[in-house]
Amino acid sequence: MDNVFDVLTQRGFIEQTTGDRAICNLLKQPITCYIGFDPTASSFHVGNLIPIMALAHMQRHGHRLIALVGGGTALVGDPSGRTEMRQMLTPHKVSQNAKVLKKQLSRFLKFEKGRASLLNNSKWLNQLKYIPFLRDYGRHFSVNRMLTSESCRLRLETGLSFIEFNYSLLQAYDFLHLYRTENCVLQMGGSDQWGNIVAGIELVRRVEKAEAHGITFPLITTTSRDKMGKTAEGAVWLDPKLTSAYHYYQFWINTADADVMRFLRLFTFLPLAEIDAARSLKGSDLNAAKTVLAFEATKLVHGQDAAKEELKASHSLFGVRTVDPQILPSSTMPRDIGSSELESIPTTVIDPDRLHTGIPAFELFDEVNLCASRGAARRLILQGGAYVDDKRIETFDSLVDDKGLNKGEILLRAGKKRYHRVKVKSK
Repeated sequence: MDNVFDVLTQRGFIEQTTGDRAICNLLKQPITCYIGFDPTASSFHVGNLIPIMALAHMQRHGHRLIALVGGGTALVGDPSGRTEMRQMLTPHKVSQNAKVLKKQLSRFLKFEKGRASLLNNSKWLNQLKYIPFLRDYGRHFSVNRMLTSESCRLRLETGLSFIEFNYSLLQAYDFLHLYRTENCVLQMGGSDQWGNIVAGIELVRRVEKAEAHGITFPLITTTSRDKMGKTAEGAVWLDPKLTSAYHYYQFWINTADADVMRFLRLFTFLPLAEIDAARSLKGSDLNAAKTVLAFEATKLVHGQDAAKEELKASHSLFGVRTVDPQILPSSTMPRDIGSSELESIPTTVIDPDRLHTGIPAFELFDEVNLCASRGAARRLILQGGAYVDDKRIETFDSLVDDKGLNKGEILLRAGKKRYHRVKVKSK
């Protein structure tokens, strides 16, 4: 089996390491590694997929994983990558978020038979006594060095609170604790965590006289330099209550041409040889590769059945594509999709009396969340980007009424690819 370090490197996961050769040698045998996740939200978003996929690759190559929920550190707040202090969360909210995050991680990782563990650092951080902690561990940290770290340096101009300044010490202690209790020798994380990871490695070396290692992942941006998972509508969440499977699928199928091959490497488990062989794809073949990307990415988060439904819905709206079996053949995506009912498209049920009277188009587009506000809906319509059943709306106050009903439905469209279905409530 390939060394997982080579796999992660070839797929584009590696930003910095504490020594490529040393880590490659370390990973020739099964080890225990960890990544920390602060439960500051009730769901992961697409931007969290890089560390999650890296853990999944580690597990597939026989390594033991620790997904560390920062129940303790979340109460302090990580200053990394922030221009202002994070909102303080209650212990109850942190605990609620942690439960949801484990369920989402279970889509990617196998926790049975000791292959992976979900730990919460509140278990040991909440037990620390302040004076003994300072005497035993605080003396190993140089304030001068901490102030030069990126997470602190960027915040000095806007103000860094003392509670946030302690974050690096607590994360370093996490690594030491996991080394002692779980024989964990590798920490991984985003590129903004490099200073915190190095602090933990140093603490393990100073206190235990032992060797530990670190890997960071790059910040993934699109070719348009947008942060991964950020759209005009906000973050793309893994929780279907926050981002539906339909919108999740559409996010991936709308990938820019220049990003397709890179995202296939990062966000699917398709063989590298197949992805590399597809580098020269153009035109309809490249669109087929986007379909495979959307299907595989949606399958990981929402399951195969949901991915198939979104594939059918997408083909119903944008036309049927027959995908050449030679294009990424390891994909489990159905190769020939016929038309289907649009059941997975976001739908709003409206009272028939309202629709009979007629609803101003800009109000309806705002009501069904195709636009962020009525003002945005007006601008969209005036710019010619709003449609009712593929007929362009000419004026923002045009009435949408029941004259356009087709089998009790009306299909609204914002721009080229954002749809919403309006159905009439049964009396």
